Amino acid sequence: MKNLIPLILIVLAIACQPTKKQMTMPYTAADFESTINGKQTKLFTLENKNGMIVTLTNYGAKIISIYVPDVNGELADVALGFKSIEEYEKYSASHGAVVGPYANRIANAQFELNGEVYQLEVNNHNANLHSGSDSFYRQVYDAKQIDSPNGPAVEMILRTKDGDSGFPGNKELKVTYTLTTENELKIDYEATTDKACPFNLTNHVYFNLKGEGNGDIVDHIVFIDADSTTEVLNNELIPTGNIISIKGTDMDFTSPEVVGKRIDSEFLPINVARGYDHNYILNKDQEAGEMTFCASAYEPVSKRYMEVFTTEPAVQFYTGNFLDGSTIGKAGKAYDFRFGFCFETQHYPDSPNHPNFPNTILNPGETLKTTTIYKFSVKE
Repeated sequence: MKNLIPLILIVLAIACQPTKKQMTMPYTAADFESTINGKQTKLFTLENKNGMIVTLTNYGAKIISIYVPDVNGELADVALGFKSIEEYEKYSASHGAVVGPYANRIANAQFELNGEVYQLEVNNHNANLHSGSDSFYRQVYDAKQIDSPNGPAVEMILRTKDGDSGFPGNKELKVTYTLTTENELKIDYEATTDKACPFNLTNHVYFNLKGEGNGDIVDHIVFIDADSTTEVLNNELIPTGNIISIKGTDMDFTSPEVVGKRIDSEFLPINVARGYDHNYILNKDQEAGEMTFCASAYEPVSKRYMEVFTTEPAVQFYTGNFLDGSTIGKAGKAYDFRFGFCFETQHYPDSPNHPNFPNTILNPGETLKTTTIYKFSVKE
């Protein structure tokens, strides 16, 4: 009995240790069960052995939540979004969504291809932004959860008709989200068409490494491996066609820099965009499609660190300049000015109207394949 006393004390001590608060999501699977255009929407959940959790919906192939630990192991949802299908319909459908067939802006909402002029919806100044108000992020994908060699995954497939949103071709898009054991959220895209069509695919997920709704992102420290950008001259943010150096300017993130340090700069591109909303041309072969490091973000209090890798030639860095507090996020907090940032890996804006930009035209018989990885860790 005497020998049992130390053991009993150890067991009691362990039992009395404070336990971490159980994480409870602010929504359930039922909140994402609905019918849109005759198709069923639902929620998918991926979890790895490290406790990282990603939730997705087949409405717009959206990322709903990304739960990752901080330096103390406490989980927080670092992706902005909403807690039901109804709220995605009510608020911005682009949060966490796959954007296509053409992400970003197309000047004058039109392009010419093979002798034919295609007119698109005008929804941003005089331009077409993100393919219009009824594009890929408003569609319901056919989706299923699968096991992949790299971890749990969800495969989503969308088929759209010739002329949908003004774009040519009967198109098929497959998007596969995989959560790896290395805390990577891997997004693989594959697309085909039966008529030549410009394609520029991205995901419009907003990040806040403090946790969604927990203040602005101006204290995040960002690195972007890009020395140049597509020149813009006014708040329409349409490229002139010129490629300009940003080395040594207030847009330069080739050394880690606090986002808020220069975000209100009078430097023309920043001033007209009300912050950062620019196409950063990555320091890589622009036509090779090879996977390379792209950018990173670090939040110094939680010490959460995110790295981005992509096969794309550029990234649109956006600092939530048009978030205005009118939308309420999953935790019941308003998404105010600069409460999230985006690293939208992609090709250049308005490429169909600039032959000197990397090609975005997908032809019949070809398959577009592109991959982006968001990797999460903590950095002391």
